[in-house]
Amino acid sequence: MQRKRYSPGRVPGTLLGLGAGLGVALGALTGCSAAGTAEDVTVDAKAGSAAVPVAPPGRYRTLFEPCGAVPQAALRELLPGTVALSDVERAKALRGTAAVTYDTDRRVGCTWSADTADGGSHRLVLDVERVVSYDPTVSDATRAQEVYTRKQLAAGIAVPVTPTPTPTAPATGPTTAPGTAGTGTAGTSGATTTTPPATTAPPGTRTSTTGTGTTPTGVPSSAATGAPSAGTPSAPATTGLEPRLLGGLGDIAFVGDTLGSAGGAGRQRVVSVVFRTSNVVVTVEYRQRTTGTAPAPDSKELQDRAQNLARLLANRLEE
Repeated sequence: MQRKRYSPGRVPGTLLGLGAGLGVALGALTGCSAAGTAEDVTVDAKAGSAAVPVAPPGRYRTLFEPCGAVPQAALRELLPGTVALSDVERAKALRGTAAVTYDTDRRVGCTWSADTADGGSHRLVLDVERVVSYDPTVSDATRAQEVYTRKQLAAGIAVPVTPTPTPTAPATGPTTAPGTAGTGTAGTSGATTTTPPATTAPPGTRTSTTGTGTTPTGVPSSAATGAPSAGTPSAPATTGLEPRLLGGLGDIAFVGDTLGSAGGAGRQRVVSVVFRTSNVVVTVEYRQRTTGTAPAPDSKELQDRAQNLARLLANRLEE
């Protein structure tokens, strides 16, 4: 049988076919692997972004009707001039006049007034504001506190500031090497005892020595001891009725008190009690005017009445 001639460098067709098929298969696998890698490295654009915290809403969503919030008995005490009015006039005075507002869920108010027989008058003004923050990172109560703080500063009551503690450096005293010459006598242990210099009195003054020190006889004893002399003005005495913070009323509260003139010889005292509960700020303004030679309105009486009404309204908010 005749053998086929073998030619170097020539690959049989069968091997060529197998090689081509293997190459196609490897190419397909490589393509799939590359596609899978591309999908795996896709980065989410939101990854790593911190969520912004949202402040909690205020406690109150609506407000009460102001003119009906004060009991009739309390109004008669606050407006003593209504006793002399007729039934129709008294009912009108005790009904009050509502403040004009654009949104009664945000702000309401009412005013009552009555004249007295001696020409004086009493006036009561109630203002209730529900504060809303439009910044999602600031709570309604925080915004309400800002409104309250402005009223407190306007009343002349300072806002306490918390001092920032300052670091204190460690105390380092002077060091004296043993055997060093100085003003003193060296002890057996090598420590140095310093003798303070003597005090010299001014020329022309006599001195008297009493035990531990020397005091010039020509100098008043108050100057030597640092005590105030008899002519030094002292701080004005307090009565406890000055504008001040109040406790036990809402989250925070204060009372303001001012006395001024009111036409001619008349006097007028205005007492304001302001308190905040969550996101609601309540202002009670109570004023009395006197005429002629009548005494000025009593501060304690007006403050007590205004505070009693404010506590009544605070309880109303808790209902």
